[in-house]
Amino acid sequence: MTEAVQQALIQHGIVLDTQALVSVSAIAGGLAAAVPFLPQAQRLAIGSFNGECTALASEFFRALAEFARGGFASINSADESPMPATAASSSPKRSDDLQSVLIEEWAGEVAGSTYLEEHFRIPRSTLHRWQRRNEVIALRKGGRKHVFPLAQFIDGRPASGISEVMSAIGNPRLAWFWLTRPSPQLRGRIPIEVLKQDMVCDVVSAARKFSST
Repeated sequence: MTEAVQQALIQHGIVLDTQALVSVSAIAGGLAAAVPFLPQAQRLAIGSFNGECTALASEFFRALAEFARGGFASINSADESPMPATAASSSPKRSDDLQSVLIEEWAGEVAGSTYLEEHFRIPRSTLHRWQRRNEVIALRKGGRKHVFPLAQFIDGRPASGISEVMSAIGNPRLAWFWLTRPSPQLRGRIPIEVLKQDMVCDVVSAARKFSST
């Protein structure tokens, strides 16, 4: 990663000292790792962006420096104003929509049973049976409604091994968070991708180690 960043900077006529290059490379790696977990709309927006990247980057690094000095909270609080009463008393539908956005920010693309039935041809009865058996990850949205991360499905079925992961970790939100992040127990590989390669034993063993720590 460091070499790739260095070559890109050289092409723009920029040369950094070793320490600055290491820091920039670490940030670039972190940003690249975060992109796959963004909602699709945000990924498309980034891909089509032709604005003032330099100005935005400068603002980003300014905020990052403030965060390193412990002043990030003061940056946010200075720009915040009290929430209007109309916003605080939003409708249940608006609250549900907000909750869905918050889920997608860390869980990736999710969908309800209607979408899965129409587009994945998964009957509701089958989906609910999988849910009862912990063979599929279901995330609560709002009151009693659940949504299902789409990345767990392969050929119209949840990846094998999810029930064992759920048994090891227990909480579906924590289980899905772990499944979609690089795992030290799997030498940096992403567990859900390893499950899709039918390497169930490796992932289950890693999930148990994660749960024990």
